[in-house]
Amino acid sequence: MRTPKAMIVGLVLCPCGLLLTLVGTLTPSWRQVSLVPEQPSDLVLEQGIWELCSERQSSHQRHCGQADKLGYFEEVPVRVARGLMPTSLVLTLLGLVVATLGVRCWQEEPQHPVAGAAGLVLLLSGLLSLLPVSWYTYELWALPAVAGSTLAAGYSLVLSYLGSCLEILGGLALTLSFHCCCKKRRAPKYPPGPAREPGPPSTTYSNPWDVLEDERDGRHWKSTLPCDSDL
Repeated sequence: MRTPKAMIVGLVLCPCGLLLTLVGTLTPSWRQVSLVPEQPSDLVLEQGIWELCSERQSSHQRHCGQADKLGYFEEVPVRVARGLMPTSLVLTLLGLVVATLGVRCWQEEPQHPVAGAAGLVLLLSGLLSLLPVSWYTYELWALPAVAGSTLAAGYSLVLSYLGSCLEILGGLALTLSFHCCCKKRRAPKYPPGPAREPGPPSTTYSNPWDVLEDERDGRHWKSTLPCDSDL
């Protein structure tokens, strides 16, 4: 049996979403702060959920581990993201393991209930990562920053968005396995038909004279074919 298309779509989208979410979680560029007053014009501050970095665009000198002087890490959206993003990554790994066991591409028949349960886990992981990303985006301009500076969303935030959406879509695709499982259960089961009684072996005739001879000898049992003797 071929692997259903929905399962293939789920197994393709979810690992891609996991990779994007992992990169977005670890990299320190959820928000970019530029044109900081009393600072060089080419200085860009990058803020993530784990550390703060600064980079000079002209010389590409980058320094991470900057001190949090404005209480950025104490804000609720940042603290929520630091808790939910790793949780989402762990759930995604767990869901992919269960999905692999359910799809079972090396077997003839996939396990639809197991694949559907994996889809629910992956759907939950996508929602857990989408929640802090959306909250952070909503509070992007409210988080502490130097007055008069320019704020913009960083690439880590964009990657986290894309990864969350891919995980949600992949999880929804795998949950369609429940439909196949319910469809098999609802299929009517017909009782086996009655066994046929063994009858005399069929005889093949090459000319009408053989039919007459069989009727005279009594060997043509239960014949319904017309012959010359019936006329």
